[in-house]
Amino acid sequence: MKLLATSVVRGSQQGESHGGVYLLDLERQLAERKLDWNAAGIDWTGRGGDRGLRGIAFDGERIYLTASDELFAFSPDFELQASWRNAYLKHCHETSVHGRMLYIASTGYDSILGFDLDRETFTWAMQLDLVRFRFKALLYDPQSDDGPLLLNKLHLNNVHCNADGMYMSGLRTGGMVHFNGETVLMSAELPSGTHNAQPFRNGVLFNDSEADRLRYSGRGDPSEDRAMAVPRYSPRSLLHAEFDDGQVARQGFARGLAVISDSVVAGGSSPSTVVVYDLAGNRKLVSVNLSMDVRNAIHGLEVWPYD
Repeated sequence: MKLLATSVVRGSQQGESHGGVYLLDLERQLAERKLDWNAAGIDWTGRGGDRGLRGIAFDGERIYLTASDELFAFSPDFELQASWRNAYLKHCHETSVHGRMLYIASTGYDSILGFDLDRETFTWAMQLDLVRFRFKALLYDPQSDDGPLLLNKLHLNNVHCNADGMYMSGLRTGGMVHFNGETVLMSAELPSGTHNAQPFRNGVLFNDSEADRLRYSGRGDPSEDRAMAVPRYSPRSLLHAEFDDGQVARQGFARGLAVISDSVVAGGSSPSTVVVYDLAGNRKLVSVNLSMDVRNAIHGLEVWPYD
């Protein structure tokens, strides 16, 4: 079993690497860096800003990776094949493939953008808005000049699509919301600071980032609830420990989530570490560390489909 992970180096400066792509061999507990992301022409402001690579998706013999404002396509041996930009891509986070569409959470615009995998162009977009405690789905043309402003009201950072519809969440959405093609309703209330929320079994699986936990809530069956603590390291073992202040970076920040089976999942944290959890057994199975730089945080995490 292998996983693919992306990382963001928070607080890195121009001229430094600010992210990477890693292939993790769980059986051997090894991580191989496949891409070192050091693009210089980005916005360096803020903790994360435009740094690093984020969401991961697969379609046939293509790997799709998102940066802050650009979508890249790679071959399985990580040769760059193509890339696309759009005016409404900014501070992008997670992605999801459903049907022949790749959906991207464009956090800066509180939007989900849809990329047609066959036509290789952005053909659909929706802004999520919250007006008087009601969510609204505002559809717009991603090729027009009439889209939303760059406001980042909800910090919409996650999208997960399946046959039941589109599930979204952000730092200020209050939980995981569901879009059925017409209306948006709250699907599950979650703690603030949640990442990677998605339906799982009869409940919801998510990273409770403020509590440094990967959690599963079984909805009505408390015996199934899990709260798995992410790894923590001695401050003396951290690189750039001076940034471990909660302002630029901190260890234990839980982000990145991959479902391996109906009882086994993988989660990421900082400094970049991936842990595989057996939810049924309420235990950790294996852990792979990519970096001891406290600024280096896992972002995207997916099961590798090619071996």
